Amino acid sequence: MEFAGWEMPLQFSGISDEHLHARSQAVIFDVSHMGEILVCGPGAQEFLNYAATNNVSRISPGQAQYSLLLNEQGGVVDDIIIYQLALNSYLLCVNASNRAKDFLWLSKIQSDFVSQVSVEDVSDQYSQIALQGPKAQQCLTDVVDLAPKDAITSAFPAFTHRSLLLREDISPGLSERERRVLVARTGYTGEDGFEIYCSPEVAESVWRKLLAIDVVKPAGLGARDTLRLEAAYPLRGHELRDDIVAMSSRVGRFIDMGKDSFLGKDALEASVNAKPQYQLAGFKLVDPGVARADCLVELGDGKNVGWVSSGTKTPSLPHPIALAFVKAEVLAEGSPLFANVRGRHLKLERTKTPFYSRSAL
Repeated sequence: MEFAGWEMPLQFSGISDEHLHARSQAVIFDVSHMGEILVCGPGAQEFLNYAATNNVSRISPGQAQYSLLLNEQGGVVDDIIIYQLALNSYLLCVNASNRAKDFLWLSKIQSDFVSQVSVEDVSDQYSQIALQGPKAQQCLTDVVDLAPKDAITSAFPAFTHRSLLLREDISPGLSERERRVLVARTGYTGEDGFEIYCSPEVAESVWRKLLAIDVVKPAGLGARDTLRLEAAYPLRGHELRDDIVAMSSRVGRFIDMGKDSFLGKDALEASVNAKPQYQLAGFKLVDPGVARADCLVELGDGKNVGWVSSGTKTPSLPHPIALAFVKAEVLAEGSPLFANVRGRHLKLERTKTPFYSRSAL
């Protein structure tokens, strides 16, 4: 299917099969459509602390940080991961559909803000393969020069990254520079795993090597969406939008309001003082059926009080789930809520998120 100008696989062996395999074994996603932006220079940290919501000064080379880009109204331009490569050097992973938009946005801020920083779209220099699942650790050492003991969580913790070499048998004859890859312990499934940033020239060899491992299956966009929804990870354009203030989307822990200044801070402070009209919440469906994105959320009398941002039936859970924006006062009251699915009113029951957590099993 077409996605952000790319031809992307929706499924290989089936969404349910791929989803369950990610929860029990390991899967690989080709996520080369994601964008990469390089921010460098003596003013890089100061620039990113203004452009993004999280506090970049809290990370050091080899670490990563989830953050948000906001507009002046406090809406979310994009959610990003910032990798600090070295002193004054950061690689940003941005959503595929926002690659050009984010680059122009950051370039505009850079031109208005500081001259000691460069912003470069380097997306064409990278392919990205996500290796996710409880057996991801044992698979990683088949493709990079890393001892199995060094892939364990305590030695390679979440939200860190390393510059590693592909094993020589992956693509014989390559120079050390061509074999160099960035491996990050990050992901979008709620499972353990890694994301491998490599050159497009070696990506197919890395993919085929991983696919040859008996516990690994390929997975497509369908399973990627059901996995991230179980983990209650927000999706740009659904839970994160330009026209919805970030505080409504339950991403406050990634916003450092203690920073002196960042783009959108004034609007966020105003929204906190005024209290956001809508709040994102997790629900399970009591009645049979699935509430998809954009279904209206209603009270028992049919009054509209919100909408579903994402919803599906996942193979890991016994009931359909949904994330929905609902009026804050209605959530506070605990009023009975229903999803309007083509005229059918399916009862919603508010539940804690994430819907699934591997640490709870």
